[in-house]
Amino acid sequence: MKKENLVEEIKKLKEQKKAAILAHNYQPEEVQDIADFVGDSLELSRKAAEVEANIIVFCGVHFMAETAKILAPEKKVILPDLGARCPMADMLRGRDLRHMKDQHPGKKVVAYVNTTAEVKAETDVCCTSANAVKVVGNIAEEEIIFVPDRNLASFVGQKTGKKLIIWDGYCPIHEGIKARHVEKMKRLYPQAEVWAHPECRPEVLRLADKILSTGQMIREAPVSKAREIIVATEIGILHRLRKENPDKKFYPAREKAVCRNMKKINLKKVCKALLLEEPEVMVDPGLAARAREAINQMVRFV
Repeated sequence: MKKENLVEEIKKLKEQKKAAILAHNYQPEEVQDIADFVGDSLELSRKAAEVEANIIVFCGVHFMAETAKILAPEKKVILPDLGARCPMADMLRGRDLRHMKDQHPGKKVVAYVNTTAEVKAETDVCCTSANAVKVVGNIAEEEIIFVPDRNLASFVGQKTGKKLIIWDGYCPIHEGIKARHVEKMKRLYPQAEVWAHPECRPEVLRLADKILSTGQMIREAPVSKAREIIVATEIGILHRLRKENPDKKFYPAREKAVCRNMKKINLKKVCKALLLEEPEVMVDPGLAARAREAINQMVRFV
């Protein structure tokens, strides 16, 4: 089926089934363009809970669809490709976190929202890349378990002065952006500001003018005085930045910063998911209740 026909079929099915399509900032351009809402993982999960729809087609990776289901348990949440997973989230299992808690009894646990439901269920409070510093800074204890991202943990520890007990996880895409990539782009575009996601390596963050989550990048772009910006994160966000800010130039810190899992979803899969109303993402209700509490604790700091 041709692209324009797929788009029309998706629109028709969406209306028939009272569905909403949510797409992450890293999704392919064609998927972002047909979505009802585009945003970061938490924005989309909260939108899933708010939107008047019977079916949520979540175009992102598995942990995001799980989070949407946790926050909107009464809605059917569909992930067009169950193989779209987050390597960092999959680096930490519930039993791994339980073992850490056994080794450090009584310590509070902060988990990045980029985790599975079973990890969230073992957590005191979740955080986003945007509010991690605020969440950790508001915990009275000086020693805290922080999972799963070592790079975000390094940034948070530096900003808060807290001693963080860290799980050695990372995002392969952000880990792959090196200082030399940023330095090369700075030589090519000497007037450009550098914006880096806090999942990047510490040496990349040291080169950044601004350290921002994807949601913060979207909000900063229209108000920034910079006319040229080098963006150190997954390149999918460039589509939205360029689309919403045509008067500015955005360059990827590394052209190869591509999350293959995020790119597994396409128009054909979205159309099929709507037609068949599958594959559905389910979360055990007991697990979901515990995970929801950790997420709700986080929302106080958003």
